[in-house]
Amino acid sequence: MHVVAVSIPTRPDWCWRIVNSAGEVIEESSQAYPSIARAVAEGRVRLGQMDVVDRSVPARPRRTTSHLRGR
Repeated sequence: MHVVAVSIPTRPDWCWRIVNSAGEVIEESSQAYPSIARAVAEGRVRLGQMDVVDRSVPARPRRTTSHLRGR
């Protein structure tokens, strides 16, 4: 699980999101924070309270375009 901070253009503050390895949003804060650091710190606290195990499969990496370069 990962904690990320996001800012929405209509709101100048930051929110945290907890996402799994597949990139799916597990939970998002309803409260806004004045800084990225504060949002991530609060998200980490919440992640610790959740006590969950991430069993998701990471998204498949994008295929390179190296096979197209020789054309």
